[in-house]
Amino acid sequence: MLYDGWMQLAFLLAAVLVLAKPLGEYIARVFTKGRLPLIGRIGQPVEATIYRMAGVRCDDQQNWIQYAVACLLFNLVGFIFLYLLQLLQQHLPLNPAHQSHVPAALAFNTAASFVTNTNWQNYAGETTMSLLTQMLGMTVQNFLSAATGIAVMAAFLRGLASKGTGKLGSFWVDLVRSTLYILLPLAIITSLVLASQGVVQTFHATRQVHTLSNTTMTAQAKASKASIQNIAMGPVASQEAIKQIGTNGGGFFNANSAHPFENPNGLTDFVEMLAMLLIPAASCFTFSRMIGDKRQGRVILVTMAVIFALCATLCITFEQQPNPILPGIVNQHHTGLAPGGNMEGKEVRFGPANSAIWTCVATGTSTGAVNSMLDSYTPFGGLIPMWLMKTGEVIFGGVGVGLTGMLITSMVAVFLCGLMVGRTPEYLGKKLGAFEIKMVSLAILIPPALVLIGTAIASVTPSAIASVANPGSHGFSEILYAMTSMSNNNGSAFAGLNGDTNFYNILGGVMMLAGRFWSIVATLALAGAMANRKPSPPSVGTFPTHTPLFAVILAGTIALISGLIFLPALALGPIAEGLAHVVH
Repeated sequence: MLYDGWMQLAFLLAAVLVLAKPLGEYIARVFTKGRLPLIGRIGQPVEATIYRMAGVRCDDQQNWIQYAVACLLFNLVGFIFLYLLQLLQQHLPLNPAHQSHVPAALAFNTAASFVTNTNWQNYAGETTMSLLTQMLGMTVQNFLSAATGIAVMAAFLRGLASKGTGKLGSFWVDLVRSTLYILLPLAIITSLVLASQGVVQTFHATRQVHTLSNTTMTAQAKASKASIQNIAMGPVASQEAIKQIGTNGGGFFNANSAHPFENPNGLTDFVEMLAMLLIPAASCFTFSRMIGDKRQGRVILVTMAVIFALCATLCITFEQQPNPILPGIVNQHHTGLAPGGNMEGKEVRFGPANSAIWTCVATGTSTGAVNSMLDSYTPFGGLIPMWLMKTGEVIFGGVGVGLTGMLITSMVAVFLCGLMVGRTPEYLGKKLGAFEIKMVSLAILIPPALVLIGTAIASVTPSAIASVANPGSHGFSEILYAMTSMSNNNGSAFAGLNGDTNFYNILGGVMMLAGRFWSIVATLALAGAMANRKPSPPSVGTFPTHTPLFAVILAGTIALISGLIFLPALALGPIAEGLAHVVH
């Protein structure tokens, strides 16, 4: 069974690497206004119309402050719109199930969640949101929050490639082109593939069916005791596609991607994992193309792929072991699987290996979609996705922001190397001064600070503790995972924790907004500073950032930062729980 899991992992990575290069070069043409294929000729009139309606000039150039203000204002409007949409949904059309309004605290959390690309859900979509809210609210924000991340990436790469102009492009142009030329075509293709495999796409809210138990009744009993079940439905395929392509993660149904209407079989499981990884991996080739050095993007991609492969291999290995709580015979015989594996909380159609790979993909890319119950993972199996989030989600990270996070970590690696040899650090020929290092520090340290502060508050607040389903180290892991997921804009849930309380709704919403937009502002400030610097030619003292040695240093820097910040917290949670099982 282990070999099967490793083969599936290898096949997934191979597919990603094959598709990433052409997509990455295409994305670079989108942001350098290069010649696009047929889609460009179709989209240009639409693009021009949007600019005229918005009063935007396509050749506008903004500095980092203007770019950041435009980004924040746009997302503020999106937040307010989605918040009001939830409060008023019972008075609006496309509400066939007659859903009531969403409570204010939950509406705040949900609006913050979808605007920040987190998609943390303290509600069951099929019983809480109207079809209008799902489509006009959640699905639209799935596009726009992802487009925001890609736009920030484009601005950051222009800052690195700039010759001292100080300009980063136009946020409005980047937002439109990200949506029109990248996200929308990929989402259409993916939704058609998913719909062909049985992912539902309809405006019907429910479908009444007779349950299997009804078949045993006599005709007379059926007439009087008809066994009928209402099955929730809706426009799922279209939302599922952008949910994965945009590394959003919010499910139409409460069961998320474990639901057969969202993810019915092994092929859809593979397609959705591929969709999550595709743009983050392709961004490395976009980086190479926009700065004019193929070697730089290659070393970033190799580092990401190697770390991801190691993490996924470990998670597969841990989840293929019998559940430590149950006798081995239960896992090996009663489940019908040999040699077993931890099947608790997993779908039979996926099994432990595919579930482990999916979980690593979802937490590494900041998607947060789940096809299994993370609360039921083995202690060390659950440690892996938690650590992937704690790296800052740079393996591979969310669309756009994953690459920028990795490049910022590269600057930390260069800075550490410069300290060791007593030389001013530089990256891609540009000196890293005091301001740049301050912005790097803010971008890296803000999300972890939010995680630790939020975990500390929740661990001593009675109402927060009451939401935890399990005592001891496992209960602490549930709190730690939730805070990490919200602050790092992942959205996956460890489960076992009731997040639909005023405490978690309000604190979580604030953490999601701060984790997303403080980091974006620091990233854009860093991009502006780099755009103002003219590159200097390499010298004998220049530290190369395209070699295997730098890949090793970069991987070590990721492990060092996450270890120094989070090891004490992890020791109280999954590590303590895992060691307790080993001792037992």
